[in-house]
Amino acid sequence: MNLETLKPAKGSTKSSKKIGRGAGSGKGGTSTRGHKGAKSRSGYSKKKGFEGGQMPLQRRVPKFGFKNINRVEYKAINLSSVQSIVDSRKITELDNSVFVECGLASKNDLIKILAKGTLSTKVSIKVDAFSKKAQEIIEAQGGSIEQL
Repeated sequence: MNLETLKPAKGSTKSSKKIGRGAGSGKGGTSTRGHKGAKSRSGYSKKKGFEGGQMPLQRRVPKFGFKNINRVEYKAINLSSVQSIVDSRKITELDNSVFVECGLASKNDLIKILAKGTLSTKVSIKVDAFSKKAQEIIEAQGGSIEQL
């Protein structure tokens, strides 16, 4: 083994293609861009989704459905979850911050109480929305609700 025979490991280096260095280099003239057309021009950059003039996929595929931009998205919490919080934490006053502490909602979520499950204690709840049935169940137990 001699110093002059040492080579980098195969695939560890890129062969740099020096383009635009004159006709003698073999890569002068058009600088590997070919003749004419958009790709040969300076400043060319292919737009996202461009398919060579063919109608792009995102425009070929049929669109359907409706996205209501005014929709209000609530985080649903059932009465069974409310009852488990009351049992475990021994509290009867619930609001958004309690549900966030328990990991049932994020701090920016709007919360809606739904009627799935049972409620056996008197609780006072302050959240963004209630279903009619949940409202009836809470008030039947002697609890109170406040809509924020």
